[in-house]
This record gives sequence, structure tokens and C-alpha cells, in this order.
Amino acid sequence: MKATLVAAAPLLLVLAAGCTYTPTIEEADLEKSVQQTLSEKVGRTPDAIDCPGDLKGHIGTTMRCTLTSAGTQLGLTVKVTNVVDKKVEYEVEVDQA
Repeated sequence: MKATLVAAAPLLLVLAAGCTYTPTIEEADLEKSVQQTLSEKVGRTPDAIDCPGDLKGHIGTTMRCTLTSAGTQLGLTVKVTNVVDKKVEYEVEVDQA
């Protein structure tokens, strides 16, 4: 994977219903979803995505994760862009280096 890779793709995940909670994307689901998003954008599936925990569904919330591909590690940022009912929409941007 080249260091110049940048992917910014909105993504929707449906979360469990509830009354007074903050929608949250569980860590394993987030990692799988980010991996799939990057695979679709660049045509190559990263070996692994590692995020430090669950992503809270608040607009503007960011999380730093690590992408591993062909022995190279790059940082990436996941940013929540919208929350509607039980859906969290976010963008993924991979560091330049």
C-alpha cells in the first residue's frame, strides 16, 4: 500500500435500538467496516485495521486507528460526520506517511 493513499468514504452502520443512549459502533464492527471501505476505495484489502475501542456516535468525534498492509503500518482517522436515529455516518482518511 502506498503512503499517498487517502480514502474519505462516508459509511452508515445501523445500531441497536434504544431510547436514551449514544449510538456506538463496537470496535470489531468498526475495524471490519473500515477495512471493507478501504478495500472498495483502493481495490486492495488491508491486512488489518486496529482501532483502540468503540466509536461513539457524536458528530465530530474522531478516532485514530492503525492500518497494516504488506508489513507497512499507517495511521488513519475515523471521523463521525452524521448521526440520524440509530445510524452513524463517518469518513475514513489514511495518513499520507
